[in-house]
Amino acid sequence: MLKLGVLASDRGSNLEAIIQNIESGRLSAEIRVVISDHPDAQALERARQYGIEAIYLPPGSHKTNLDPKAEEGYVTCLQEHQVELVILAGFMRILMNHFLISFQGRIMNIHPALLPSFSGLEAQKQALKYGAKYTGCTVHFVTDEIDGGPIITQAVVPVLPGDTVESLSERILKEEHRIYAEAIRLYSEGRLKVEGRQVIINDK
Repeated sequence: MLKLGVLASDRGSNLEAIIQNIESGRLSAEIRVVISDHPDAQALERARQYGIEAIYLPPGSHKTNLDPKAEEGYVTCLQEHQVELVILAGFMRILMNHFLISFQGRIMNIHPALLPSFSGLEAQKQALKYGAKYTGCTVHFVTDEIDGGPIITQAVVPVLPGDTVESLSERILKEEHRIYAEAIRLYSEGRLKVEGRQVIINDK
């Protein structure tokens, strides 16, 4: 059974979707720990409701990434919980070298756009601003290039007339819940192989 560690900064709706997939038997995995950089993150409460260990670890003074000492604490915590795959579920900090080396090829993130389009913050707002007819979400492996790691899977979401950031975000989120669990399942089955920037999905 695949051992997961989840990092989240806010609501943790993707976390809950993963938990539900595990509990239903659709995903053979176990969440060993949920860590947040915010002490009052809803994700921590969601985890505790399911009996999952939930920990707040101070991120340090930097706004966009973890301080080196804080990052070391995150890595140590994940290793102590024997985490095999790290899942970023709305974790709003950039991971630096120590983290990336410690879990090389074993960190996944989900982004609310069809990468490489609309990377960075406020992806839904970007899509509306540029008049995109379609957007969506992307699950990718995390590298030192922000939102630039090898793409595992994507889902397309149409941009409808009259869409707001909120309405578009809600439809994208439904697809996020579906494809994130699918990407984790493929990883747990050993079916993902990275060749350069491409992720090959092998048959069972």
